[in-house]
Amino acid sequence: MGGALPKQFAPLAGRPMLAWSYAALLAHPAIDEVLVVVGEGHEPLLRSALPGARSTIGGATRRESVRRGLDALREADRILIHDAARPFISADVIDRLLAALDEADGAVPVLPVADTLVAANGANVPRDGLSRVQTPQAFRFATVRRAHADWSGDEATDDAQMVRVLGGSVALVQGDAMLEKVTWAGDLSAAEARIGWETRTATGYDVHRLAEDEELWLGGVRIPHTHGLSGHSDADVALHALTDALLGTIAAGDIGLHFPPSDPQWRGAESGQFLQHAAGLIAAKGGQITFVDLTIICEAPKIGPHREAIRIRIAELLRLSPDRISVKATTTERLGFTGRSEGIAAQAAATIRLPGVRV
Repeated sequence: MGGALPKQFAPLAGRPMLAWSYAALLAHPAIDEVLVVVGEGHEPLLRSALPGARSTIGGATRRESVRRGLDALREADRILIHDAARPFISADVIDRLLAALDEADGAVPVLPVADTLVAANGANVPRDGLSRVQTPQAFRFATVRRAHADWSGDEATDDAQMVRVLGGSVALVQGDAMLEKVTWAGDLSAAEARIGWETRTATGYDVHRLAEDEELWLGGVRIPHTHGLSGHSDADVALHALTDALLGTIAAGDIGLHFPPSDPQWRGAESGQFLQHAAGLIAAKGGQITFVDLTIICEAPKIGPHREAIRIRIAELLRLSPDRISVKATTTERLGFTGRSEGIAAQAAATIRLPGVRV
């Protein structure tokens, strides 16, 4: 693969490669526990990629790593052994593997060989009866544990091979093209191409009243004015609306849920940290913010002279280019509380992309 990181920790659509299969396994209702076998010295990378994940240290070979993983597990009925370099596991494949264990000691997902095969001497190799083996591979726990304990042959690269040598039966089930292994540097791009992206849009709205002896913050920019906005934090109505829009794209509630006004630690807090918190939640899901649109509603001050500074500040907070930030302003023709200069309102819309949806 090359690169500075071991491939299982390389970023794939905004998430470490390992996180994709870990999340899929953890989410399956038939799986009670997931253990990560990590290379020695990679523990800090694992803690960053999967905070709180249960783990054990592997060995010098794949076989030794699997054996150590088996030894670290509690007694179980069935077990799945999976390579992190195959990030996209479907629940259907897991279902087929587990169902096969009703009749067999083990089960592996396979795909037919579609390409012509040729030997080193140039002769074609018949592909009838040949399959490509994938992971995860499923086994009765006691069987695969005994296979590892009794193994005395050459270095094995496949657990099913070891179970067969023991005399166990291994069923073949339909695999999945999404389980292609990431081996070469170019495979990361191919893996990203296999991910579907879901586009989501949500809106946010906020109001704060104007008061004397308060600073006026809008979009992370302090604006000179006779009055400022009153609130528990810095009352930046623009950033509050944007924060709610971003939280809405991942159904994560609203700003009050994450930063309750009853909590004294947020008194006078800079609202930029609220916006970055929402952006961080999206990033943790592998999401990407693609565009935000903000409308500030007030009679005064005039927003035009400050529009560009607001765009640049929001772009800095979200780590986006300014051309992905839209800032507009309007009045209510002196109608309502904004028309009477009693307060300022803001409404926002945010659009993101979330990975993991097949197309």
